[in-house]
Amino acid sequence: MELHSDETIWYFFKKGEATGFSLLFKKYYPPLQVYGLKLSNNQALTEDCLQNFFIQLFEDRHKQNSINNLKAYLFVSFKRRLIKQLQKNQNNIPIIEAQLFKSNFTFSAEEISVHQEIQFLCTSTLATLINKLSSREKEVLYLKYYSGMKSADIAEVMDISYQSVLNVLQKGLSKLRKSSENKQIRNILKKS
Repeated sequence: MELHSDETIWYFFKKGEATGFSLLFKKYYPPLQVYGLKLSNNQALTEDCLQNFFIQLFEDRHKQNSINNLKAYLFVSFKRRLIKQLQKNQNNIPIIEAQLFKSNFTFSAEEISVHQEIQFLCTSTLATLINKLSSREKEVLYLKYYSGMKSADIAEVMDISYQSVLNVLQKGLSKLRKSSENKQIRNILKKS
C-alpha cells in the first residue's frame, strides 16, 4: 500500500487523526471545487458548501461504513449536498440536473490543454465542440477524462446505469468525431 493511498488516508481520517483529514482535504478539495463550480457557477456557494461538506464528513466519520472508492464517494456526496444547497437557495424549487448542467457545465480551453495528447491541438476548437454536446455527455466526458474516473464510478456519481455511461460516452465521442473538421482532433478521438 502506497504511503498516501486513498485507503491509508481514509483509515487515518476515520481514526480522527489530523494527518488523515489534512491529506484528504489537500487531495480532494481542488477537484471537488472545480466540479462544484461547473455545477453551480457560483464560487462563494461552492466553497461554502465544500467546506461544510468536509466538516460534516469529519463529524460523521464514525458513521461511515467501508468505502470501495473514496473518490467516487466524495464526488457523489458533494454533488448531492451542492444540489440540495442550490435548491434551498432557490426557495426549494426542484432543480432538474439536466437544466443545471445545460447552463453551467462548460469546458474551457485551459482544462482541455491539461492532457498531453491534445496540447498541440487548437484547444478552443475542441472546447467549442464539447460545449455543443448534451449536458449528460459533457458531464460523462468531464468525469472520465478530466477527473480520471472509471465508468462504474461515473455511473454511481451520476446515478445512472453502467451501460448508460458507456452509451453516453460513445455517443458524445461519436458526435465529436463527426463534427470535427480538424484531422488531428479526429485522430485523437478515434483512439478514445
